[in-house]
Amino acid sequence: MKLRLAITLGLFPWLCIAASSETAGKFEQQYTKFTSSPPLKLDDSLYEQLTATPRDFAVTVLLTALEARFGCQLCRDFQPEWDIVGQSWARGDKKGDLRLLLGTLDFAEGKAPVLIFFPPTTGSNARPDAQPIRYDFTMGSQSAEQVHDWICRHLPAGPKPKIQRPLNWVRLITITTAVLGVVSFFSVASPYIIPIIQNRNLWAAISLITILLFTSGHMFNHIRKVPYVAGDGKGGISYFAGGFSNQFGLETQIVAAMYGTLSFATIALALKVPRMVDPRKQQVAVFICGGVIFGMYSFLLSVFRIKNGGYPFHLPPF
Repeated sequence: MKLRLAITLGLFPWLCIAASSETAGKFEQQYTKFTSSPPLKLDDSLYEQLTATPRDFAVTVLLTALEARFGCQLCRDFQPEWDIVGQSWARGDKKGDLRLLLGTLDFAEGKAPVLIFFPPTTGSNARPDAQPIRYDFTMGSQSAEQVHDWICRHLPAGPKPKIQRPLNWVRLITITTAVLGVVSFFSVASPYIIPIIQNRNLWAAISLITILLFTSGHMFNHIRKVPYVAGDGKGGISYFAGGFSNQFGLETQIVAAMYGTLSFATIALALKVPRMVDPRKQQVAVFICGGVIFGMYSFLLSVFRIKNGGYPFHLPPF
């Protein structure tokens, strides 16, 4: 009995060394395949072999169902991102210093996709429980960067390979073609476009319209989501809301139209009328512009009295 115990104790270190060399050789063999065609394509037997214990390396396996008969759209959406993770890892860790394998198992049973991280069970990086860790796909398809960060969190501290996305030639060609097209268009159309862009009257009109639009309460309507009109409680329609903190959509348009009419009448009276050569026409234009300004300002005061019921002044005819 003592002799058997002594033989067992003597052989135990050699058995441990043999098991360690076997797992090390298994990793080296599979990592060579991984770097040549990442991520590893697994079958059931290779999956059982890589996830068996003892294991002095980590394994991250994607269980997926890519065949059309399964109808797994999430699997097909995530597969290109997973391929980017595997290719970036193989390119950044060519010697396998981080001792991590990434593989894909296309299976026909169960829920897919499932991403599982198997930590090492032996060695300096082994975990006490060594339980597999499952990635959460509840938020839909994930990017390569998100999965890469998740894997790195379960590895020892230190530098990790970075995600390297392949160059998107379609996007590059599309952008180049679009830029060249825009440059060609402006080079040909510049004699016609530049005079329009440099026209002061055009920019003055755009500026004036923008000022009128925003001073009439356009942004207030978008922020407050105000109604266009409202009932007055008597079967009619109310176009103006009482109080300074309320207004309707149509009210904004009416106020903008009043401001615009006042502005254009004032501009015409100041710039256009003095240039008229005929004194009679000039006199008529003065009366017309003055009447428009007087009548519109009277209407503006009546609207102001609706907004502020305590305002005592008014201007005929409104």
